Amino acid sequence: MGFTDFLNPVKGFGVSFHQMFMKSETVQYPEVKKPTAPRFHGRHQLNRWPDGLEKCIGCELCAWACPADAIFVEGADNTADERYSPGERYGRTYQINYLRCILCGLCIEACPTRALTMTNEYELADDSRESLIYTKEMLLAPLREGMEAPPHEMRLGDTEEDYYRLGLQPDKKGGEGE
Repeated sequence: MGFTDFLNPVKGFGVSFHQMFMKSETVQYPEVKKPTAPRFHGRHQLNRWPDGLEKCIGCELCAWACPADAIFVEGADNTADERYSPGERYGRTYQINYLRCILCGLCIEACPTRALTMTNEYELADDSRESLIYTKEMLLAPLREGMEAPPHEMRLGDTEEDYYRLGLQPDKKGGEGE
Protein backbone atom coordinates (compact mmCIF):
# COMPACT_ATOMS: atom_id res chain seq x y z
CA MET A 1 0.00 0.00 0.00
CA GLY A 2 1.60 3.22 -1.19
CA PHE A 3 1.43 6.74 0.10
CA THR A 4 -1.04 7.78 -2.67
CA ASP A 5 -3.49 5.05 -1.65
CA PHE A 6 -3.50 6.54 1.83
CA LEU A 7 -4.54 9.98 0.44
CA ASN A 8 -7.56 8.73 -1.59
CA PRO A 9 -10.08 9.08 1.30
CA VAL A 10 -8.70 12.53 2.08
CA LYS A 11 -9.25 13.60 -1.56
CA GLY A 12 -12.93 12.67 -1.19
CA PHE A 13 -13.23 14.90 1.86
CA GLY A 14 -11.59 17.65 -0.19
CA VAL A 15 -14.58 17.67 -2.58
CA SER A 16 -17.00 17.98 0.33
CA PHE A 17 -14.87 20.68 1.97
CA HIS A 18 -14.78 22.64 -1.31
CA GLN A 19 -18.62 22.45 -1.68
CA MET A 20 -19.10 23.88 1.82
CA PHE A 21 -17.77 27.23 0.66
CA MET A 22 -19.63 27.38 -2.68
CA LYS A 23 -22.59 29.73 -2.87
CA SER A 24 -25.80 27.66 -2.88
CA GLU A 25 -28.55 28.29 -5.40
CA THR A 26 -31.70 29.25 -3.51
CA VAL A 27 -35.03 28.47 -5.16
CA GLN A 28 -38.03 30.52 -4.00
CA TYR A 29 -40.47 27.96 -5.44
CA PRO A 30 -43.85 28.45 -3.80
CA GLU A 31 -43.73 32.23 -4.04
CA VAL A 32 -41.85 32.57 -7.36
CA LYS A 33 -42.81 30.05 -10.01
CA LYS A 34 -40.37 29.37 -12.80
CA PRO A 35 -41.99 29.47 -16.27
CA THR A 36 -42.16 26.17 -18.11
CA ALA A 37 -41.04 25.42 -21.63
CA PRO A 38 -43.75 25.87 -24.30
CA ARG A 39 -43.90 22.11 -25.01
CA PHE A 40 -43.92 21.07 -21.35
CA HIS A 41 -46.24 18.14 -20.58
CA GLY A 42 -48.47 19.11 -17.65
CA ARG A 43 -52.10 18.59 -16.73
CA HIS A 44 -54.43 17.33 -19.47
CA GLN A 45 -57.29 19.33 -20.95
CA LEU A 46 -60.34 18.24 -22.96
CA ASN A 47 -60.90 20.84 -25.67
CA ARG A 48 -64.09 22.21 -27.22
CA TRP A 49 -65.18 23.35 -30.66
CA PRO A 50 -65.74 27.13 -31.08
CA ASP A 51 -69.49 26.68 -30.50
CA GLY A 52 -68.94 24.87 -27.18
CA LEU A 53 -69.45 21.24 -28.23
CA GLU A 54 -66.86 18.79 -26.93
CA LYS A 55 -64.18 17.47 -29.28
CA CYS A 56 -64.00 14.09 -27.49
CA ILE A 57 -65.86 11.41 -29.44
CA GLY A 58 -65.47 8.68 -26.82
CA CYS A 59 -63.29 6.47 -29.04
CA GLU A 60 -61.09 5.35 -26.10
CA LEU A 61 -57.89 5.48 -28.18
CA CYS A 62 -56.21 7.58 -25.49
CA ALA A 63 -56.98 4.92 -22.89
CA TRP A 64 -55.57 2.20 -25.15
CA ALA A 65 -52.39 4.21 -25.78
CA CYS A 66 -51.73 4.95 -22.10
CA PRO A 67 -48.84 2.75 -20.88
CA ALA A 68 -49.74 3.39 -17.22
CA ASP A 69 -53.45 2.56 -17.63
CA ALA A 70 -54.31 5.93 -16.08
CA ILE A 71 -57.22 6.89 -18.39
CA PHE A 72 -60.78 5.60 -18.23
CA VAL A 73 -63.21 6.56 -21.00
CA GLU A 74 -66.79 5.45 -21.45
CA GLY A 75 -68.44 6.55 -24.67
CA ALA A 76 -72.13 7.09 -25.31
CA ASP A 77 -74.28 7.92 -28.34
CA ASN A 78 -75.47 11.45 -29.07
CA THR A 79 -79.22 11.75 -29.51
CA ALA A 80 -81.33 14.34 -31.29
CA ASP A 81 -82.31 15.83 -27.92
CA GLU A 82 -78.88 15.70 -26.30
CA ARG A 83 -75.83 16.42 -28.47
CA TYR A 84 -72.48 16.83 -26.71
CA SER A 85 -70.14 16.47 -29.72
CA PRO A 86 -70.57 16.81 -33.49
CA GLY A 87 -70.07 13.07 -34.11
CA GLU A 88 -72.23 10.07 -33.38
CA ARG A 89 -70.61 9.53 -29.98
CA TYR A 90 -69.18 11.51 -27.11
CA GLY A 91 -67.20 10.70 -23.97
CA ARG A 92 -69.84 10.33 -21.25
CA THR A 93 -67.30 9.40 -18.57
CA TYR A 94 -63.70 10.58 -18.75
CA GLN A 95 -61.23 10.16 -15.92
CA ILE A 96 -57.46 10.53 -15.60
CA ASN A 97 -55.80 9.07 -12.53
CA TYR A 98 -52.80 11.31 -11.81
CA LEU A 99 -51.55 8.80 -9.24
CA ARG A 100 -50.70 6.57 -12.20
CA CYS A 101 -50.13 9.07 -15.03
CA ILE A 102 -46.48 9.47 -16.09
CA LEU A 103 -47.19 12.54 -18.27
CA CYS A 104 -45.68 10.86 -21.32
CA GLY A 105 -48.08 12.40 -23.88
CA LEU A 106 -48.87 9.18 -25.78
CA CYS A 107 -52.58 9.81 -25.20
CA ILE A 108 -52.25 13.17 -26.97
CA GLU A 109 -50.71 11.54 -30.02
CA ALA A 110 -53.46 8.89 -30.15
CA CYS A 111 -56.38 11.36 -30.10
CA PRO A 112 -57.86 11.61 -33.63
CA THR A 113 -59.77 14.87 -33.00
CA ARG A 114 -57.16 16.74 -30.92
CA ALA A 115 -59.67 16.69 -28.09
CA LEU A 116 -57.00 15.92 -25.52
CA THR A 117 -54.01 18.22 -25.07
CA MET A 118 -51.62 18.97 -22.23
CA THR A 119 -51.36 22.32 -20.48
CA ASN A 120 -48.31 23.84 -18.78
CA GLU A 121 -49.86 23.38 -15.32
CA TYR A 122 -47.51 21.24 -13.24
CA GLU A 123 -48.78 21.63 -9.68
CA LEU A 124 -50.71 18.39 -9.34
CA ALA A 125 -49.74 17.42 -5.79
CA ASP A 126 -52.43 16.93 -3.17
CA ASP A 127 -52.83 15.23 0.17
CA SER A 128 -55.98 13.35 -0.87
CA ARG A 129 -55.89 10.39 -3.23
CA GLU A 130 -59.46 11.01 -4.44
CA SER A 131 -58.68 14.55 -5.59
CA LEU A 132 -55.94 13.26 -7.92
CA ILE A 133 -58.48 11.41 -10.05
CA TYR A 134 -59.62 14.13 -12.43
CA THR A 135 -63.12 13.80 -13.88
CA LYS A 136 -64.46 15.08 -17.18
CA GLU A 137 -65.78 18.26 -15.52
CA MET A 138 -62.32 19.01 -14.11
CA LEU A 139 -60.58 18.35 -17.45
CA LEU A 140 -62.96 20.22 -19.81
CA ALA A 141 -61.71 23.55 -21.13
CA PRO A 142 -63.73 26.47 -19.79
CA LEU A 143 -66.41 28.02 -21.99
CA ARG A 144 -65.12 31.12 -23.75
CA GLU A 145 -67.07 34.02 -25.19
CA GLY A 146 -69.44 32.85 -27.92
CA MET A 147 -69.56 29.26 -26.64
CA GLU A 148 -72.68 27.58 -25.35
CA ALA A 149 -72.65 24.77 -22.80
CA PRO A 150 -73.70 21.44 -24.36
CA PRO A 151 -76.05 19.75 -25.01
CA HIS A 152 -77.16 21.76 -28.04
CA GLU A 153 -77.39 21.45 -31.81
CA MET A 154 -74.34 21.80 -34.07
CA ARG A 155 -73.77 25.50 -34.76
CA LEU A 156 -70.72 25.37 -37.08
CA GLY A 157 -72.26 23.30 -39.85
CA ASP A 158 -74.69 20.56 -40.62
CA THR A 159 -72.22 17.67 -40.84
CA GLU A 160 -69.25 16.30 -38.93
CA GLU A 161 -67.08 17.16 -41.92
CA ASP A 162 -67.87 20.86 -41.46
CA TYR A 163 -66.43 20.66 -37.94
CA TYR A 164 -63.37 18.68 -38.93
CA ARG A 165 -62.57 21.00 -41.85
CA LEU A 166 -63.11 24.12 -39.76
CA GLY A 167 -61.06 26.92 -41.27
CA LEU A 168 -60.09 24.86 -44.34
CA GLN A 169 -63.24 25.54 -46.33
CA PRO A 170 -62.85 27.54 -49.54
CA ASP A 171 -63.85 31.17 -49.30
CA LYS A 172 -66.41 32.86 -51.57
CA LYS A 173 -63.71 33.97 -54.08
CA GLY A 174 -62.88 30.36 -54.97
CA GLY A 175 -59.53 30.14 -53.17
CA GLU A 176 -58.58 28.32 -50.00
CA GLY A 177 -59.41 29.94 -46.64
CA GLU A 178 -56.65 32.09 -45.18
